[in-house]
Amino acid sequence: MKEMIKISDKIRKVLIVDDSELLHRMYDLIFFRCRNNGIKILHAYDGQEALSKLSEHPDTDLIVLDIHMPVMDGLQFLRHCNKERIHQKIPVIVTGTQGKEQDTMDGLKAGAQGYLIKPFETENFYKVINKVFYEKPKAAQETVEFSNPF
Repeated sequence: MKEMIKISDKIRKVLIVDDSELLHRMYDLIFFRCRNNGIKILHAYDGQEALSKLSEHPDTDLIVLDIHMPVMDGLQFLRHCNKERIHQKIPVIVTGTQGKEQDTMDGLKAGAQGYLIKPFETENFYKVINKVFYEKPKAAQETVEFSNPF
């Protein structure tokens, strides 16, 4: 419970960027308790849609970004933001797949502040968020296994 209180102190709006509807539902469940403290969850299914959401919601506090998506993937999104010098103050946690850890490391090089390898445990997700917000400027990292939040 203490982890959630820390998170809710810093975060009011989270943008989830992933092409999987199932993972969007999982993130909704993960943040369910936090939403009771005023956290709003925004959803985008590719990097291009994420750019539109951020234009509508420039007060976003955190982006959870999948690496592999259609239209504009996570790395393209990060590179675009860096090139255009937009949304650079919003912390980003990239998520990648086991066996493709290099993609996740590329996400850190492209500007993400933390990463998780899917599948991951909910507790470790909270730990990475707290590391990103409370231990800057180090990159927060957790390579963990999945715990079904359903």
